[in-house]
Amino acid sequence: MRKANDKPIKEAIEQMLNVYKLKRKFEETSVVVHWGDLMGKSVANRTKEIYIYEKKLFLRIESSVVRNEIQLMKLQIIEKINEKAGTVLIEEIIFL
Repeated sequence: MRKANDKPIKEAIEQMLNVYKLKRKFEETSVVVHWGDLMGKSVANRTKEIYIYEKKLFLRIESSVVRNEIQLMKLQIIEKINEKAGTVLIEEIIFL
């Protein structure tokens, strides 16, 4: 029998992330971890460094061809990441 204050685990985790102000960092880490799923295996294999700081996605790409392709698709990539996150997580992509 369920009590009145019982919550599904998903809801409890989301509430905990919000209370401790960890939701944004959790979403940023999710983008980094799932970079290969978002961009594909060939891009992920050529990405040597990736992190997010102050709504900027920093990338170190070893291939100039891949870097150029990402440069041309910046807006689509930002939209895709923000759509997956459900919030404005990235505003700019910077190459290292």
